[in-house]
Amino acid sequence: MAEGLNPTVGAAADRALISHATAYRYFPNQRALLVATNPEVEVDSLLGPDAPTDPEARLDALVQALTDRILASEAQLRAMLRFSLEPQPPQPEQLPLRRGRAITWIEDGLSGVRGKISEAAFNRLVLAIRATVGIEALAWLTDVGGLSREEAAELMRWSARGLLRAAVAEANAS
Repeated sequence: MAEGLNPTVGAAADRALISHATAYRYFPNQRALLVATNPEVEVDSLLGPDAPTDPEARLDALVQALTDRILASEAQLRAMLRFSLEPQPPQPEQLPLRRGRAITWIEDGLSGVRGKISEAAFNRLVLAIRATVGIEALAWLTDVGGLSREEAAELMRWSARGLLRAAVAEANAS
């Protein structure tokens, strides 16, 4: 997948120099194979112990880490996005890369503003940032918008900062 291929179980078996029967024992279908390509699905935070405390710097660090992760796993994330958009999408448990983990990470990145704005405003901010940061945004910004991956990642960071500033300004005005 890192080479831009969309491998079948048989092609992966050939590449791994194992029998097709062995491969199908571990990966009964292409979806199972693609799911197994992402090694980290249970990370609670993308920020380390020395994360900034300033809300804007903390959010920027989070979005940088998230966009780095998206760029590193773009092929797998695009595959999961494609599967989730099928006319009869698979059950959520079959799409481990589409379980809303980014929401938890964004909430962590915004922990400095929680309590400074209403809970409704906080939830709206989290969802607005998620709508602008992710594989969906990357796909649109690169495929339709014509940006490079690096330009798209920077635009996602810029958008997240702008949304945070707007939410704080709105809270201070009311």
